[in-house]
Amino acid sequence: MARPRRIALLGSTGSIGRQTLEVVASLPDRFSVAALACRGSVDLIVEQARRFRPALVALDDAGSAEQAAGALRGTGVEVAAGPEGVARCAVHPEAEVVVAAVVGVAGLPAVWQAVGAGKRVALANKEPLVVAGHLIAEEARRTGAELIPVDSEHSAIFQSLLGQRRDAVARVVLTASGGAFRDLDPEQLARVTPRQALAHPTWKMGPKVTVDSATLMNKGLELIEARWLFDVMPEQLDIVLHRESIVHSLVEFVDGCVIAHLARPDMRVPIQFALSYPERFPRPEPAPDMAQLGSLRFEPFAPERWPCVGLAREALAAGGTAPAALNAADEVAVAWFLEGRIAFPQIPRVIEEALAAHTVQRGTSLDALLAVDRQVRDFLEGKQETWAA
Repeated sequence: MARPRRIALLGSTGSIGRQTLEVVASLPDRFSVAALACRGSVDLIVEQARRFRPALVALDDAGSAEQAAGALRGTGVEVAAGPEGVARCAVHPEAEVVVAAVVGVAGLPAVWQAVGAGKRVALANKEPLVVAGHLIAEEARRTGAELIPVDSEHSAIFQSLLGQRRDAVARVVLTASGGAFRDLDPEQLARVTPRQALAHPTWKMGPKVTVDSATLMNKGLELIEARWLFDVMPEQLDIVLHRESIVHSLVEFVDGCVIAHLARPDMRVPIQFALSYPERFPRPEPAPDMAQLGSLRFEPFAPERWPCVGLAREALAAGGTAPAALNAADEVAVAWFLEGRIAFPQIPRVIEEALAAHTVQRGTSLDALLAVDRQVRDFLEGKQETWAA
């Protein structure tokens, strides 16, 4: 048997990071850990380092890194600090797969480093391709880096397209569960709490992603991701509601055939595929039992009910810096909602105001996109009292 494939995991203490390590632990002959990085969860990353013995651990916060270094003294695990340390994990010479699972635009610089180094990057966070999809796609072509999606929807599309000609694709259809509030009327939506928003009916995810699922901004961001991952035009991208979350996406071809990808709603399934590709390794959990399921329901997507998707489509159509502005505004609006500063229906309104105030720029660099991210956040912070009132 070949030696275990070495993994660098960025965002090891988050939801995806923890599930990635569950996959690694379940297949010790297949995978091992070269590097771990997180933003500041000292106790958890120390525990992970002691168990998986990576060569390098990095924490974005210097104080947290110092604490981790003290706790790991004598283990042989090197501890690095700051964005430079996280970037070292992303380009670690032993890492064959870099799992990018840092939530938010904070994960973009390390992804850029990994792509620039020609790594295979298992993308679990949406923001790098949303903010800088055109740049990352171009850089991957230049360096030979591979982008393997971890999101269940994009993993489903990726697998459905294996062996297929791209010019034979007519339509890519993302499925959406509808989130925690899919059956609420506008009056009920106005009264929902952050605690209710975090109770997703199907998936277990981090707070930001779970709120995005409730507003369906996650689906809007996934449309932008799909544009760059699969080199399809915006008009080829659609959404359909599917409550059971068994069919994760569908690809329609020009001859009228449709390939649908089915799996249980368990993020460890697409994580394992991204780590093992092009191989497939056994998992203890069974595949969906069609006879037991009985039926699968699909419903049309109603754009007027979820305005965040329309805002994402507008940003994708505008191009340039518009998706970066969209992403920054969404991160701020979701944070405000979770902190109790705004009501749930105000999330798309905050984003809409930020986009209306933004002047789209073309020919952008990574630095320019990150500058736009900061500008949008500063703009909204200046408006915070208006929204809170």
